[in-house]
Amino acid sequence: MGRGRVQLKRIENKISRQVTFSKRRTGLLKKAHEISVLCDVELALIVFSTKGKLFELSSNSSMERILERYEGYSHAERPALVATDHDSEAQGSCRSLEFPRLFARNEVLQRNIRNFLGADLDPLSVRELRNIEQQLDTGLKRIRTRKNKLIHESIVELQKKEKALQEQNNLLVKQVN
Repeated sequence: MGRGRVQLKRIENKISRQVTFSKRRTGLLKKAHEISVLCDVELALIVFSTKGKLFELSSNSSMERILERYEGYSHAERPALVATDHDSEAQGSCRSLEFPRLFARNEVLQRNIRNFLGADLDPLSVRELRNIEQQLDTGLKRIRTRKNKLIHESIVELQKKEKALQEQNNLLVKQVN
């Protein structure tokens, strides 16, 4: 037996609203994942909570790639801005259109940083966690390679100094004798 129809209006009780948001967000993420798998579609879902916390899901491709693709489609569908005497107005309009895209990109990058630091991992799928793990492994390899190179260069430099000091010591020994 199914549930009755829910009247769509803002939930006034803050706690009930937060519980409903949490449950429905989980359901929405699940449904979005299901449609991306079942229908083999590229999908991006971005949700901001009332406190500004970001929840997002992207299908097989990365969120950045989907946003870039969306931006390409949305710019192609918009009429080209005709050069007029109000160029500053047109530039302001372009900036205002670019702001939401840059804001969303900033949010994605901040989320990625939090994920790399080990925070906000609960909403991520196994595939996304593997991707983060792979990126961290790649970064760790680069860091170790750079560290080993610096250590090797330091050792070579110290060996040169040791050789110079040894030669200087030999000269002083000869002068004393």
